[in-house]
Amino acid sequence: MITITKSPEETTELAKEIAKKITSGTVVLLEGELGAGKTQFVKGLAEGLGIDEVVTSPTFVIVNEYKGKDLTLYHIDLYRLDGFPSEDIDIDEMLEDGVVAVEWWEKDRDFFRAYKPRLEVYFKILDDKTRQLKLDWVK
Repeated sequence: MITITKSPEETTELAKEIAKKITSGTVVLLEGELGAGKTQFVKGLAEGLGIDEVVTSPTFVIVNEYKGKDLTLYHIDLYRLDGFPSEDIDIDEMLEDGVVAVEWWEKDRDFFRAYKPRLEVYFKILDDKTRQLKLDWVK
């Protein structure tokens, strides 16, 4: 599915709706250039999962954990890494009780493509506020 959002708020609202369809064990993979809206999308996922905490990019800490009503959201950012540090971070354990959202997942495509169900979200900047999002569900 391809959709257009015309503001950060619309990106948040889209992700809130998607969060209603997400179950424990889902990986959400986010790809797009800096400023494309990946973290904004994760903010919407968090809201949709009933998380009241302020969501920030985990660029320097690699993983942020947010407890929701029913699920925990793990937000991973690989921007500063060459790939996923699977020896340091147990994604399988995270998926037992939660959802994992990964920014810059393309740095380790083969690793993440092994996970199902997953949602791959591709962001394209059309102008200052407008984004094209391509959403691919892989069951």
